[in-house]
Amino acid sequence: MNNTKKFSVGNIVLVILCVLICVVCLVPMINLLARSLSSTDALVKHEVYLIPKGLNFNAYSLVLKDSKYIHAFFWTVFLTIAETFICLFMTTICAYPLIFKDLKGRGLINVLITITMFFNAGTIPNYLLMKSLGLLNSPLVLLLPGALSVYNMIIMRSFFYGIPDSLRESAQIDGASHMRILWSIYVPLSKPVFATLALFYAVGRWNGYSDALMYINDNKLYPLQLLLYNILNNINSVEVATQEGFSAPGLTESLKMAIVMFSTIPILCIYPWLQKYFIHGVMVGAVKE
Repeated sequence: MNNTKKFSVGNIVLVILCVLICVVCLVPMINLLARSLSSTDALVKHEVYLIPKGLNFNAYSLVLKDSKYIHAFFWTVFLTIAETFICLFMTTICAYPLIFKDLKGRGLINVLITITMFFNAGTIPNYLLMKSLGLLNSPLVLLLPGALSVYNMIIMRSFFYGIPDSLRESAQIDGASHMRILWSIYVPLSKPVFATLALFYAVGRWNGYSDALMYINDNKLYPLQLLLYNILNNINSVEVATQEGFSAPGLTESLKMAIVMFSTIPILCIYPWLQKYFIHGVMVGAVKE
């Protein structure tokens, strides 16, 4: 009975902690949504907290009618999808050979790859490298430099270690090539880790703006987050048409919140689709090599 009571109390404490964490995470989002849907006067007077006041959708209407936001949104969607596929491909072809214990130079390769996690040339050498490769102001500069994450590669390699060698060996006896083994055995059995890493890569690309800030000068190649960054840091330069019943400061504040919601909601919608794989995928690092 005592153990049961303690267990129940522990469950209650965990539930309370989970609820508090959810509240801490949701309150800022609710506040942003409320401010994006509130009237200008309420925003200027700082009366909006969690419930919209003077409900209106003018800010969202301005965002959806502005071609630069729509272009940046679809451009970011394309970059996110392309980057995710490129990164998963590079991560897979890097992780698969490293599970073979008889691979010559395997230890040295692992050391060299791991070193890149701790040492980086720095911003200026990276910029000079991109310039010498002719990638500045090119879409490739947003895709290629981050095509492989060593941390994610280690996660995938650890997952591959958990797949029985007997499956690979039986396929080799039947004459299957390594590419056939990878595609027909390892990839179908690795859906959890693929879904998890796809989520990591997609979120990283969707939220990324620093690489575009350093390497891109063409406005047409700006991802959505960089456009948002420029608006939030140069709000005085944002041209907003004054409409009846709206003052420029309030409309600008509402517009900022609408853009933040506009850029946040799409990536949040991905989580429910990958949730069933996520918990299993993030635990693969505990697989013993």
